[in-house]
Amino acid sequence: MTRSPRPTAPVTAFAALHHADEPLLLPNAWDYASARALAAQGFPAVATTSLGVAAVAGLPDAVAATREETLRLALSLGSRPLLLSVDAEGGFSDDPDEVARFARELYAVGVAGLNLEDGLAPAGRLAAKIAAVKKAVPALFVNARTDTHWLGDGDTADTLSRLDAYQAAGADGVFVPGLTDPRQIAALVRHLDAPLNVLYSPTGPPVSALADAGARRISLGSLLYRTALGAALRAAAGIRAGRTPDGPSPSYDEVTALLPPPR
Repeated sequence: MTRSPRPTAPVTAFAALHHADEPLLLPNAWDYASARALAAQGFPAVATTSLGVAAVAGLPDAVAATREETLRLALSLGSRPLLLSVDAEGGFSDDPDEVARFARELYAVGVAGLNLEDGLAPAGRLAAKIAAVKKAVPALFVNARTDTHWLGDGDTADTLSRLDAYQAAGADGVFVPGLTDPRQIAALVRHLDAPLNVLYSPTGPPVSALADAGARRISLGSLLYRTALGAALRAAAGIRAGRTPDGPSPSYDEVTALLPPPR
């Protein structure tokens, strides 16, 4: 299949991480402290998780309810010394110009990347959003997610058609959560021009196998948030049962050291 040439994207520090010797292992934070703690652990970039941001705010995920919370978190983190990628669901709007305005707001506060998903809506809808964002903010790395394996049946032809459309619209990377078979990953990589992002799963292949298959970005999604929530529940249940919580936890002073100074 012959595809139209992709627009040339600026080579930013964040974009370069997708073309390094090792794939980008991208942890996802849900608030200010978790993002700063992950950056302090030496991760070169940190992303947000829409589920975690929604849960912290007491709002539903994946229904465009967290635009302001997402922007507020980006505002607090974007100017800090870390490369931040924001999970913006479908851009919080079906109007490409409105999505582009949101992208400009993110970029203005220092955000390096933006994740946009199709939710299995017609491919042209997300392609139009991608094109509008890249026209408005060419240096913002746009990662285009298709949900063919996450919400659909993993149809190969549909996946390829959607990813072709998103690459042609200017996407800098493409994301196929739910795709875990190394052979399928390798076949998809051979088809793509853009770096492939996959989602790590504790029940799937290890990071090394995903890397060997050609994935250039491996996201942790909501896993860290769900793991932290699970640890809190186990600790509370253990204390109630008379047990001392096990496992390391940051001290009060270590957490406050992550926070911004009083204004």
